[in-house]
Amino acid sequence: MTHTNADEIGVMVPCPSCSRANRIAYGLRCDRVRCGQCKPDLTPVTPLAIVARSQPRSPMHVALITVLGIALGCSPSNPPETVPVPKSIPVRVALVTSEGRTATEDVVGTVRARLHSSIEAKVAGRIQLLPVVPGQLVKKGDTVAVLDGREIRARLDSAQAVLEQATRDFTRTSKLTKEGAATAVEEDAMQARQRIAAANVMESETLLEHTRVLAPFDGVITRKLADVGDLAAPGRALVEIEDPVHLRFEADLPEALVDGIQLGAKLWIRLSSSADRISGVVSEIAPVAESASRTYQVKFDLPPSPLIRAGQFGRVAIPTGETKVPQIPTSAVVQRGQLEYVFVVISGKSQLRLIRSGKRFENFVEVVSGLNPGEKVVAEKTDKLRDGQPVEVLP
Repeated sequence: MTHTNADEIGVMVPCPSCSRANRIAYGLRCDRVRCGQCKPDLTPVTPLAIVARSQPRSPMHVALITVLGIALGCSPSNPPETVPVPKSIPVRVALVTSEGRTATEDVVGTVRARLHSSIEAKVAGRIQLLPVVPGQLVKKGDTVAVLDGREIRARLDSAQAVLEQATRDFTRTSKLTKEGAATAVEEDAMQARQRIAAANVMESETLLEHTRVLAPFDGVITRKLADVGDLAAPGRALVEIEDPVHLRFEADLPEALVDGIQLGAKLWIRLSSSADRISGVVSEIAPVAESASRTYQVKFDLPPSPLIRAGQFGRVAIPTGETKVPQIPTSAVVQRGQLEYVFVVISGKSQLRLIRSGKRFENFVEVVSGLNPGEKVVAEKTDKLRDGQPVEVLP
């Protein structure tokens, strides 16, 4: 009697009597497989019965039968895991308020020094010494540059010699005039020659002093535009100097905003290097608009501060009217990339709410959308909260 093997799951096994195909569900060795068509009086053999009647031929066969029995047996059901209830977190909340305030519009500007000077030489000459560098602090009267003054010094020596000769001639003529040997006209001419010679000496001395270029006020050197060996001349700047202590903020205001300010008004200015606002006083308002941009230049005096430097970028808040916008503390806003959200306390649980913020101030921020006045938001410990987290509101 021929044995038929089925070693793979779901293979087709022929009936030994009629050769009909029969599918075996389990890949195990078996006895004869009857299709039930040629032996209708016999019950078709199931795979499990086939396995039970088959004689194991190897230890592997026994292991496969054991595995099959375990797989078909009933396994005990695992008890359902209990989900832990999140603990309540104590938090402090803040009420979303909608208080009226002055609406403002930001205008960009730049910090500049009140005193700024481009130092030039008053006489022409070769630069012999330039002892300053950018960033160096100088006092009023300190030497900034020294020019070659040999030509001027020679001119001074010549003028002094002429003055000495004119003085002697005037003295001699005056004596002769008293003796009657010279006329008063001759004496006046000698006196005029003496005055002209004295003026030439004074002019040469002044030009010689100009060969030493001095700082006009206390400040810091910002730019160095020449070097030793260059030819200095009137109209050509050697260095630039500015006062780092007394600064002001300059901004160009459009026509629609310039009418809302006046001299002496105090406005808030925010610089890019600092998160704090600075109070600026309007000191100058240009009476004429610039024809190209149609803007008016406005200057604001700034308080002395070591954190403010000339050239910094900033924004000044120009008042435009009254408005009411919901406000919340700055600490309540959580920012993740470009998203901003807060946690709203509803029925003892925290609810994550996306918002869109507006202008930021020192301790609060405006909310353009996402919140309504009267709602309560978590004001601190927002990093420990999750959406739906139970919370306990502290008094």
